[in-house]
Amino acid sequence: MKLVTKLREHRQARGLDQAELAALVGVRRETIGRLEKGLYNPSLKLAMDLAKVFGVSVEELFSFQEEE
Repeated sequence: MKLVTKLREHRQARGLDQAELAALVGVRRETIGRLEKGLYNPSLKLAMDLAKVFGVSVEELFSFQEEE
């Protein structure tokens, strides 16, 4: 299964860069970059922290898709 994320769209809509978002949730900028590319599966705590920043559900930010 592949992680699909809307993190970049939400981050850009709020006018945040990766470093600013990373600081808000206590991770490195590289972690945000990897999340946005679907290369990293967030912990439940990180997923919930990110959802809280944007005022959306975890399901709004992240979902899984069957790989073809």
